[in-house]
Amino acid sequence: MVIVNTIREKTIVKPGGVVEIRSGELPVGVTVEVTIVVERDNTQSVPRSLINFIGSAKGCFLSPREADEFIRGERDAWD
Repeated sequence: MVIVNTIREKTIVKPGGVVEIRSGELPVGVTVEVTIVVERDNTQSVPRSLINFIGSAKGCFLSPREADEFIRGERDAWD
């Protein structure tokens, strides 16, 4: 039988992306699973270039060649 104990800790990420957790509830040598949830401020959006949106919507094509191939395929289907 496996007993699961959950420890929730908040910490600050140190330079180099280092996260450190210390707890007296962590026995030496035991295997643990760590899940990291990053909190972000909703008012700070990640800047995205318009080029990131090209071809991302349904029915859009990544290149003129891809659009031409689709149109040719549709035309061939008419015959």
